[in-house]
Amino acid sequence: MISSTSNKKITEITELQNKSKARREKGLYIIEGRKLFLEAPVDDIVEAYVEERIWDSPDTVLKDKLKKVKAESVSTEVMKKMCDTKTPQGILAVLKTPKYALEDMIKNENVKPLLLIIEELQDPGNLGTLLRTGEGAGVTGIILSPGTVDIYNPKVIRGSMGSIFRMPVCQVDNLDSAINRIKSEGIKVYAAHLKGEKFHDEFDYATGTAFLIGNEGNGLTQHTADQADCYVRIPMEGKVESLNAAIAGTLLIYEANRQRRRESERK
Repeated sequence: MISSTSNKKITEITELQNKSKARREKGLYIIEGRKLFLEAPVDDIVEAYVEERIWDSPDTVLKDKLKKVKAESVSTEVMKKMCDTKTPQGILAVLKTPKYALEDMIKNENVKPLLLIIEELQDPGNLGTLLRTGEGAGVTGIILSPGTVDIYNPKVIRGSMGSIFRMPVCQVDNLDSAINRIKSEGIKVYAAHLKGEKFHDEFDYATGTAFLIGNEGNGLTQHTADQADCYVRIPMEGKVESLNAAIAGTLLIYEANRQRRRESERK
């Protein structure tokens, strides 16, 4: 059992929790808690740590997986040192970062692409929400600009509620090039914009579709918005000028989901 907070392994995990640069360089990220641990692909788990008390739990499903990945026991103090959460659940694992390519997202013969293209989103909670609702709405891939919050930020992971393991995400070096490549495959790109002449539910999203989502405070840059095929406007009543980025994205992708379900029902 590891009982020292100065143990080399514990120091490395703390660095992974706190520094996106360390996560990128090592190709690793951290998950915490029972739910995420049970959903995590076994083949992606590099290391796992469990507080000693968990071994006395009647939860045989959890303990069987902990044994399978050869989880190492740690003291309560060490677990608190490793975890990002204020009240750790007693389980932490280190996972390999998956690799997704833009080409795989836009050239899937089995499904019509439904993409989110995210520019400079900074709030990890918003990104986590978009991962979760993206999976629920049938999004086939998420593309992030270079300046967007790290997808493996601990708060993004918690906000995704497990979707981090299943949603293909690609952070590109050049957003302009990515958008041009997406459009070259006949995928129509839409930007939620106050200058949109038609509401978001007046377009046809049954074919290949991508939605541009911008920064929380400033929205899309004009340069990126200008690359869209169409502006779409979300209806606003009262004195509200704009919506939270995650909510706006959710409205758009669920409208696409609704249309695609209707089309499927008609066939």
